[in-house]
Amino acid sequence: MTPRQRACCFGVMVEPHTEMAMSGKVVSPPYTIYMGKDKYENEDLIKYGWPEDIWFHVDKLSSAHVYLRLHKGQTIDDIPKDVLTDCAHLVKGNSIQGCKMNNINVVYTPWSNLRKTGDMDVGQIGFHRQKDVKSINVEKKVNEILNRLEKTKDERFPDLAAEKESRDREERNEKKAQIQEMKKKEKDEVKKKKEMEELRNYTSLMKSENMSSNQDGNDSDEFM
Repeated sequence: MTPRQRACCFGVMVEPHTEMAMSGKVVSPPYTIYMGKDKYENEDLIKYGWPEDIWFHVDKLSSAHVYLRLHKGQTIDDIPKDVLTDCAHLVKGNSIQGCKMNNINVVYTPWSNLRKTGDMDVGQIGFHRQKDVKSINVEKKVNEILNRLEKTKDERFPDLAAEKESRDREERNEKKAQIQEMKKKEKDEVKKKKEMEELRNYTSLMKSENMSSNQDGNDSDEFM
């Protein structure tokens, strides 16, 4: 069975690889948010997450698992405030208990910090490093945000495993190209260094020959 997921896309209407795309406040470049429909889809999102993904969940309560996909080179501290707010409200709005409560905390952390062991229930996770878990407070439910996201919802069924493999393959190719470029630069540097050394040796040799010729000429002048 193909792994399924829900997703929200900020700044554009639809992205072709999402299962559920939502258009939030316009952010350029756009971000994509994935949300599992149930604990089984949450399990797929845990398994096939990307290093660029940031996981969101209502603290100490049951809720949807929401993932924000960052752009390459970004960190958790680079998330725009509006996008962070939308993610937090989306999680709160998809919590049976949390949606009815005020002043709830939403925790978020990089996907790489999620810990999954064999004895955990389906969709359940822990953390490798608690210090890498951040928190944002949501004072109350804001229907304007949820309605804005809901109106542009578009459900899709992507192949999460294939997307993850494609992403990882691209990263491997990029690293391979970087290594090849580094080796080429090192080879060029060695070649340049060798050429400079040969040039210095040649110049030194020429100077020595000139000095020898001058000395021979002076000796001849003295005998005349």
